Amino acid sequence: MGLLTNRVERNKVKPGDHIYTYRAVFAYSHHGIYLGGSKVVHFRPKINLNSSTESSSGVYDSMSCPTTPDCGFRQPNSGVVLSCLDCFLKNGSLYCFEYGVSPSVFLAKVRGGTCTTAASDPSETVVHRAMYLLQNGFGNYDIFQNNCEDFAMYCKTGLLIIDKEGVGRSGQASSVIGAPLAAILSSPLKLLMPSPVGVATVTAGMYCMSRYATDIGVRTDVIKVAVEDLAVNLGWGSDHEEEVTEDDDSDSPITQITR
Repeated sequence: MGLLTNRVERNKVKPGDHIYTYRAVFAYSHHGIYLGGSKVVHFRPKINLNSSTESSSGVYDSMSCPTTPDCGFRQPNSGVVLSCLDCFLKNGSLYCFEYGVSPSVFLAKVRGGTCTTAASDPSETVVHRAMYLLQNGFGNYDIFQNNCEDFAMYCKTGLLIIDKEGVGRSGQASSVIGAPLAAILSSPLKLLMPSPVGVATVTAGMYCMSRYATDIGVRTDVIKVAVEDLAVNLGWGSDHEEEVTEDDDSDSPITQITR
């Protein structure tokens, strides 16, 4: 993957990879975890998921993929969904999120939501977390604190933000917040710097540093949380069903996934 783009070919992605694609003419990106076998687990709002057909093991979206029987599988009242790669991409290009990048590379990636300085866990652990959350959910979707990128980054790292009032792990959300903040902080410099180039340079620097400060690889308000303990740490409490019965294993849409 190059400095300007993380675009990859389909035959290059591996189970446990954090993949994403752009929506609405690059306005935002949608993220998920690749399982292998052209299957992706991703997190989305629970909007328009009520019109569905229930089965003994879960729920399938009413507009399920005609070529992949288990595409669209989710548990009732959960936003974690299993999709085939084609439905996940929706004719968009495929990109692979980078982990363990150096600070210089992170700062060079002007757009957020493409990389992190945090290291990834082994692929087996990543796939286990994604499959567990497919069966147990990931709480309520929140565009700033608990979105699709947050889901994928948790699957990859197991890191959870302690401060529930601040921005989540998502680099995309950090960019949305960081850009206006940088513009506000640099506005007084217009009185000191007559050159527009100088003001733009300082604003860009503030924007990059605000993104870097919220990256999970450098934050101090993160803890490692086992996926089995995630419900307690997120405060789901008794409203969240943590146990999966033995019948769920036999009815699960995927019992074994190969690349």
